[in-house]
Amino acid sequence: MLKPRFIVALALGLAFGAPALAQDLTSPAGQWTTIDDETGKPKSIVEIDVANDQLTGKVVQVLWSERGPHPVCEKCDGERKDKPVEGMTIIWDMKKSGDGWEGGTILDPKSGKTYGCKIHLIEGGQKLEVRGFKGISLLGRSQTWVRKAATP
Repeated sequence: MLKPRFIVALALGLAFGAPALAQDLTSPAGQWTTIDDETGKPKSIVEIDVANDQLTGKVVQVLWSERGPHPVCEKCDGERKDKPVEGMTIIWDMKKSGDGWEGGTILDPKSGKTYGCKIHLIEGGQKLEVRGFKGISLLGRSQTWVRKAATP
């Protein structure tokens, strides 16, 4: 039989521990599984961070690549040239605008090209629509990323 102290400790742990696992679905901050818009397959895990009114995104894990499990950005310019994609910041300078984020840049590590970027939450914060474009956003393409569940 369980002792009353254990039951109280367990109840307190659940009561105070559960909110720590809860995610703020009104913010894009957190980990996202990127989905290739051409194949529909998961490609990577990107960590989105919001700090100082700016949003950035960094690849934390490559799930699939034509260049193997730990690709480098062969076609990138400058400081990103031939650097590992894992750990690379691929979204930067995004600013809050209405119900989304815009004004920043996104890098396609496969092509080494950068694009203007718009981001907004959809489906109650469970998915993220990421649009990359040159010039105006009508001339671009979108991907839908899926929020990773919080883990204890």
